[in-house]
Amino acid sequence: MAEKKNSPEKSETEKLAEKLLVNRQNGCFQVSDETLKTADSYCEGYKGFMNTVKTEREAVNFAVSEAEKAGFVPFEPGKQYHAGEKVYFNNRGKAVILAVIGEEGCRNGVRIAAAHIDSPRLDLKPHPLYEKDGIALFKTHYYGGIKKYQWTTIPLAMHGRVVLKNGKRVDLRIGEKEGEPQFTVTDLLIHLADDQMKKTLAKGVEGEKLNIFLGSRPVRSDDKSGDLVKLNVMKILHDKYGMTEEDFVSADIEFVPAFRATDVGFDRSMVGAYGNDDRVCAYPALTAILNVKKPKNTIVTVLADREEIGSYGNTGLNSSFLCFFIADLAHAEGLEPRHVLSRSKCLSADVTAALDPTYEDAYEVNNACYVNSGVGVCKYTGARGKSGTSEASAEFVSEIRTLFDKNDVLWQIGEMGRVDLGGGGTVALYIAGLNVDVIDIGVPVLSMHSPFELVSKLDIYMTYKGILSFYEAKQ
Repeated sequence: MAEKKNSPEKSETEKLAEKLLVNRQNGCFQVSDETLKTADSYCEGYKGFMNTVKTEREAVNFAVSEAEKAGFVPFEPGKQYHAGEKVYFNNRGKAVILAVIGEEGCRNGVRIAAAHIDSPRLDLKPHPLYEKDGIALFKTHYYGGIKKYQWTTIPLAMHGRVVLKNGKRVDLRIGEKEGEPQFTVTDLLIHLADDQMKKTLAKGVEGEKLNIFLGSRPVRSDDKSGDLVKLNVMKILHDKYGMTEEDFVSADIEFVPAFRATDVGFDRSMVGAYGNDDRVCAYPALTAILNVKKPKNTIVTVLADREEIGSYGNTGLNSSFLCFFIADLAHAEGLEPRHVLSRSKCLSADVTAALDPTYEDAYEVNNACYVNSGVGVCKYTGARGKSGTSEASAEFVSEIRTLFDKNDVLWQIGEMGRVDLGGGGTVALYIAGLNVDVIDIGVPVLSMHSPFELVSKLDIYMTYKGILSFYEAKQ
């Protein structure tokens, strides 16, 4: 499970334990100082990515831009590609597939790394803008699972696209740069919160109260009646972006935490950011395919949307866009898509839970993933009786652990908390439905599904190294 390091002569007992027992030692003891420096350097790029990308549209734009710099070109169905050629398919600006044609093409299947680029957020309702008691607010509909009370009293930024009535597309990004205004969801002051404090955490802040503060100054007018604060907000949006209130109907606007990705801890061992789930796996999957050298099999990175709500929709992996893409690759080589898929293999690159010592009772410590112990492997996810999971076979788990060991990838294996306590799902279920061998691997996360999640720099780098070794495998 670790790099090979020179060490003093071991006793017979130590040699026996090393041979027979799992090493649960902190991963920092299992890698060299040079590896830690490499991990830190790699994560500087990751932090830059996270500060640039906070929505699925922005992630796709980033991936396409970096891919084009690396020689990728738009995919043309029906065209026959040759070994080493690089293509991408942009699915509606919200999901993207990148592929490098292998020396053997698709005849022995393709190798897929699949991550998702959406994260929990606050979306706007179709008619969001209103004024009450001299304050203008947006009504929201939360997307994905963050504890609702965590949305209150934090700085928020506004991201998204508006398609105006005349068809013009306007992209918004407000609250990320120094000097730009930010937004927030207010909360009830503790002095008046006796009734609120008696509620459970799940009910303390209700979904319909996740209203975003926008402004309090009215339009100057001799006529003091009407919603003049709301009108002033709309005037600002119209002056800058040409919007009218009706244009919210044709808009994808998301409010996300305005936090910047940053080092956390005196030792700077962790990266704290909004959206580590799952862009902390998307970045390694992207950089791995950009850096791969002459793969034997065709390799595919898919960055998908909608995972946080079940992967539904035509940009989620519960749809057919990945299947259709691989079918096009197969047909161009005169192959049956079903035969290519049945020989294919996939790393479902999604995060897992890192054991948190403050809440240790939520985990089963012998089967948990730990910070700094490398990329987390999950044989199965799901919940309560393995419901809603894809479980990797013993043969495929063996193949992946052998591959990681051979390439000095620090790895560990664990579950998502105690049995019957909760659980979670990934895109593995839908890829397995294509008759593909699939296993979940990813970065362990502290404070998962919160506005500010923590991940280990060493674990991020090992996830990249693991995906790269999977792409470059020769078997």
